[in-house]
Amino acid sequence: MAKTEPGNGLNLRGSTEKLTDNGKDGSYGPEPEPNGSTGPGGTRVDKYGFTGGAQQTSGESAEDIPTEVLRQREAKWLEMLNSWDKWMAKRHKKVKERCQKGIPPSLRGRAWLYLTGAKVKMGQNKKRFQELDNQPGDPKWVDIIERDLHRQFPFHEMFAARGGHGQQDLFRILKAYTLHRPEEGYCQAQAPIAALLLMHMPAEDAFWVLVQICEKYLPGYYSTGLEAIQLDGEILHALLRRVSPVAHRHLKKHNVEPTLYMTEWFMCAFSRTLPWASVLRVWDMFLCEGVKILFRVGLVLLKCILGSQEKLKSCQGFYETIELLRTIKPQYMQESFLVDEVTELSVSEKDIEKEHQIQLRRWKETHGDLHCKSPPRMHGAKAIMTAEPPSRQELKHRPTIIVKSPLAPQTDEGQADDLEEIKNETNLPLEEVVNPYAPIFKPSPLPTQLAIRGSKESLSSSEHDTYL
Repeated sequence: MAKTEPGNGLNLRGSTEKLTDNGKDGSYGPEPEPNGSTGPGGTRVDKYGFTGGAQQTSGESAEDIPTEVLRQREAKWLEMLNSWDKWMAKRHKKVKERCQKGIPPSLRGRAWLYLTGAKVKMGQNKKRFQELDNQPGDPKWVDIIERDLHRQFPFHEMFAARGGHGQQDLFRILKAYTLHRPEEGYCQAQAPIAALLLMHMPAEDAFWVLVQICEKYLPGYYSTGLEAIQLDGEILHALLRRVSPVAHRHLKKHNVEPTLYMTEWFMCAFSRTLPWASVLRVWDMFLCEGVKILFRVGLVLLKCILGSQEKLKSCQGFYETIELLRTIKPQYMQESFLVDEVTELSVSEKDIEKEHQIQLRRWKETHGDLHCKSPPRMHGAKAIMTAEPPSRQELKHRPTIIVKSPLAPQTDEGQADDLEEIKNETNLPLEEVVNPYAPIFKPSPLPTQLAIRGSKESLSSSEHDTYL
């Protein structure tokens, strides 16, 4: 029997109740794109893999980036990923700017792996996922996880079929986490996080990114009692006083507690709230800059929804306010508008940590000491790398399909030997090697100057390789 957490009436820890959906049909994100494809039975599949027009919480389509611009961005990201430690140490500001512009879809999985430090974590714990995957798991958590699987993005082609490969991998990841952190077990809000990751990377990679999100970015969020999310709710409410005094006064006047509207926002990192194009842009920034992005998104939405007396005319009570916060107008969630507002909002890590100390003192005065001792929160990729500096060996990447960036020096030395080495390692003809990071949608043709080649060390200074 799943128990309700104290203080907020929410039923997330081990819950079998479905989190509230925005769409009338339990859908998420924007409408299908014109360049989508057709799935089984003639079902329309948009560029993100959602079927049957499921992505209709926003009337705005995702921004279409010209192919030439996209390829230029890919080349720049190849350069960064192939010298990741140097870029993070010396040009982190440029990495952040490029994350704000949006990571190219073909490189998003690998970029998230590096941003979160999951690439290093995975290298330091070789075969750990396989060991966890082979264990049966705690029957209590296994049963709850199995009942939650079909609720995660049911209109996405990866998760539409019961018992399909998407649901199988999702089960593997969530079960492995309960074995990796038995003191935490399983929280329902972890499922959409893991499902989103699986849309962009293989199961093992997704597991380690989930671990980093739970331990570094949002420590304590999924622990018994949900104390960390309650604290962050108070921090959000306090920051709102500065960002939008009108919205702050209104929420306080009608006793609208932060956990009533922001719990799903933060615990699911807006993956169940925003149009899908906006979700991906927010995640690009979140995994680069840390939890301050979630605070900024929440503050922007609150300001847009409740930030003026005019907007409050039709919102004169508690229930009207809750309903308004649950049915956010599409124009406030549209990709370019939201990203611009989030990047311009002045809320820093220092602001969050200062308010965190204030709220922590108040918590101790009213509730006593925290029951769950969470590790310190890391504010983004830079902080994670600084705390745990990776070695060059740990950042090595050995893709099975290798493409040279146009930014790389032109040299033919060793190409034949490298291609032969790849064939020998995979025991497959080179043209049959599967790309584990392939995007769901069909990529645009590669320019002629991107020639297929081989490399012994994909992250050496003279090699620029990636999955494309």
